[in-house]
Amino acid sequence: MAKTIKLLVLAGDGIGPEVMTEVGRVIDWFGRHRQMKFDIEPGLIGGAALDAEGTPLSDTTLALAQSADAVLLGAVGGPKWEKLPFDKRPERGLLRIRKELGLFANLRPAIMFDALADGSPLKPEIVKGLDLVIIRELTGGLYFGEPRGIDSPKPGIRRGINTQVYSTPEIERVARVAFDLARKRRKAVCSIDKANVLETGVLWREEVQALHDRDYHDVELTHMYVDNCAMQLVRNPKAFDVVLTDNMFGDILSDEASMLTGSLGMLPSASLGAAGPDGRRPALYEPVHGSAPDIAGKGIANPLAAILSFAMCLRYSFGLEKEALEVEQAVKGVLAGGMRTADIMQTGKAKVSTAVMGESVIKELDRAR
Repeated sequence: MAKTIKLLVLAGDGIGPEVMTEVGRVIDWFGRHRQMKFDIEPGLIGGAALDAEGTPLSDTTLALAQSADAVLLGAVGGPKWEKLPFDKRPERGLLRIRKELGLFANLRPAIMFDALADGSPLKPEIVKGLDLVIIRELTGGLYFGEPRGIDSPKPGIRRGINTQVYSTPEIERVARVAFDLARKRRKAVCSIDKANVLETGVLWREEVQALHDRDYHDVELTHMYVDNCAMQLVRNPKAFDVVLTDNMFGDILSDEASMLTGSLGMLPSASLGAAGPDGRRPALYEPVHGSAPDIAGKGIANPLAAILSFAMCLRYSFGLEKEALEVEQAVKGVLAGGMRTADIMQTGKAKVSTAVMGESVIKELDRAR
């Protein structure tokens, strides 16, 4: 590649720095062996930013994110900052960067690697071959709706208020992402709502259906209530291809789907914005697992979700499908070879550290050269 890829790396809190170190090794490998040039800029977010800069996301770091080709993020949060005011907590940094970059579509694939099928909480025959992706609307709904807050309508009575609100443009743009992705997969979208009790659910269903009927006749569209979807993800997860849903439902369902694979430590994600006139779209890539403060600093975190997030970065931000597949095949090879971090440990396999797992991925990349 002639173009230098400009990446902002926000390692964050907890196990974030540990897993991002291993991602850095993979990036370095591509820089050495695939004639790819990377300009890596480190930055602070979450608790790390609070401690150093007094805010969970500084304007300076936000500006770096806006100028980068893509952002790689580790994790935010931890018990150290839990008693801070709501608007100062580490998670507000993540919400702000999503909002300011316009990252409205969150892609969370749940793929069962054959080598891990016996490690799922479900029977192997239910999850073996699983390959679905959840598309979660990321900048609307309950997490951003107004009015919100806690007030006191009567003496001695406190009331919490959050507003669930969606508009046609918000629904259409994330639905297009789902339909376009489905066209590259098995051409099936299941849209999730709660239309039987929520007006926003009625609107969601009607707008998704209208867009489908207008522009996506070649894609199968079904609708499902969120409670039924939660059940079907456990009962028959392989029935799903692309799952489309709103912000809160997607937050919950994607964590449920992650456990089908046996561990949050295996799930990557991509958060995408709208493409500009030059075709460039803002994007942030992060593992789903969070900061895991209970194991931070112990060198036992699973870096594979973060490494797979980098593969998604190569695919969705730069169109580097071959290179993305190289990363994914290396992860598959490591797992087939019996390497396991603590979260995915199985009887008879080799329990390894974060660093050894990262090194094993590099060895697989070398072997496949």
